[in-house]
Amino acid sequence: MKPENENFFERVYQVARLIPEGRVTSYGAIAKYLGAARSARMVGWAMNASHNMDDIPAHRVVNKAGLLTGKHHFDGTNLMQQLLEGEGVVIKDLQIVQLENYFWDPFTELKAEL
Repeated sequence: MKPENENFFERVYQVARLIPEGRVTSYGAIAKYLGAARSARMVGWAMNASHNMDDIPAHRVVNKAGLLTGKHHFDGTNLMQQLLEGEGVVIKDLQIVQLENYFWDPFTELKAEL
């Protein structure tokens, strides 16, 4: 883990950059990995602030139920959904179908990588 004084948003972005194509994670899973389990909302703020950063796959971060809650922060009507579907993620009614098939948990996948 990086030094504690590192900017929280940047730490969120480090994790988000590692989400593999065709997989998703949740705001809460990133927060838990960063040792701030009660900061899912802050992870959401970081994702909202990242939309001008081409190297941050913010479309791969959803809520814990697989809902595309951040979709209104993307240009276009359904850009978040289109990006995920382009990676093979199945979505119905703005929710990922069988989330467990696509869920990427940084806590188990990365261990102490960051």
